[in-house]
Amino acid sequence: MRLLLLAAPIALAACTVGGDVAMPAPDAPAAWRAAEAGEAAWPASGWWQGFASPELDGLIADARSANFDIAAAAARVRQADAQLAIAGGALLPSVTASADASWNRATARKIGGITGKNIESRSYQLGPAVSWELDIWGRVAASRDAALSSALASRFDRESVALSTTAAVAATWFQALALQDRVDIATRNLGDADAIQRAIRARQEAGTASALDVAQQGALVAGIRAQIPALKSQLEQQVIALGLLTGRAPAAIAVRPGTLTALALPPVRPGLPSALLARRPDVAAAEARLRASGGNIKVARAAFFPTVALTGSAGFQSLALGSLFGPGSLFANTALSAAQVVFDNGRTAAQVALTEAQFDELAANYRKAVLQAFTDVDTSAAAFRYASEQELLMRDAVRVAQLAADIASEQVRAGTSDIVNALQAQTTLFNDLDQLAQIRLARFQALLSLYKALGGGWTMEDVAGVP
Repeated sequence: MRLLLLAAPIALAACTVGGDVAMPAPDAPAAWRAAEAGEAAWPASGWWQGFASPELDGLIADARSANFDIAAAAARVRQADAQLAIAGGALLPSVTASADASWNRATARKIGGITGKNIESRSYQLGPAVSWELDIWGRVAASRDAALSSALASRFDRESVALSTTAAVAATWFQALALQDRVDIATRNLGDADAIQRAIRARQEAGTASALDVAQQGALVAGIRAQIPALKSQLEQQVIALGLLTGRAPAAIAVRPGTLTALALPPVRPGLPSALLARRPDVAAAEARLRASGGNIKVARAAFFPTVALTGSAGFQSLALGSLFGPGSLFANTALSAAQVVFDNGRTAAQVALTEAQFDELAANYRKAVLQAFTDVDTSAAAFRYASEQELLMRDAVRVAQLAADIASEQVRAGTSDIVNALQAQTTLFNDLDQLAQIRLARFQALLSLYKALGGGWTMEDVAGVP
């Protein structure tokens, strides 16, 4: 009978509660809607270096080593690894060692004037004990697999946070550069408008211009001058924001923005849509969480079946310490036990229903993450293409406006043009120059979004192995 009890777990060792939970298949489009066709040019590791900005390289290096969000994500990875070790530990037997010593002394009651003798008893015991839950239904293995998927998800999350932080640093730096360009444009425009105002005043002294002409040009000068503090305030705010992203106090940010026109625009082009899913850490994290949820379903289902445990102990036991390790002191015992919940008022069934509903929720999140990935690429590609087209058109508009403003300025100085025409030409040029700086920023931001949408050079090989 004992041999049959020991053989039963071996015969059932391959039994599991149902098969693997079916994973939804991602639906990848056959082609992009807005991305240009051609040979793939996926982002490479260190993709931000393609913008040719040493200041940006330094800021991103600081952020990737000192950003608090990245540090928190790394801590969550360590937490998930510890949970994996806890879940995996149940797959092997648990061994404990114990040592016990006891001493008892009793004196018999006095009867008929005669006092009884003292009675002493001593016992000593030393040895290990082993306990092991036999994973007949696959509950422990499913729990370990769920923890493994969660550990992977934490790593994918860490990569997503690193990518988002890198993109945030670049976006903030681009905004600072564009604002510096707008400050420089406004300062240059202020100088040009002020020079024309001096020319009009000279004409007024000569009697060829009116006080209204001087006042109108003065209003333009004052309006341009009033714009500069607001632009400088926005610029300073962007520089201050770099402190939080790089883990430093605002006073420790020493970089000063230059010009966005000095940066390069590194080319990038997506390959096949189906290849994108292996390059997005957020999609990989959603899939890993879904797999972990599938493991939790198997754990919940296993609660319908008995829990079988094998225990055993061995060692030395004696009434005298001197004979503890004698041949007659050796003992050993084993036990096989099974426990099954007979009635729990539907709690086990409800737990299964809960895990299945959680799986359905995560399945919807996974499908959304897949669709969001394709949407991000097409949205960013369309934004970059039309921003590039708009910048070319705006450059032509600035060129024409510059020509008109130069002609009007010369005519004002020569006294052959009405001041209203000069004001219109100046206003058009100043607005076009400022708009060109903003469109250039939109183009850089769209390209940055495209790099992020394509995973920022991340691949599955970048994730460290799970213990």
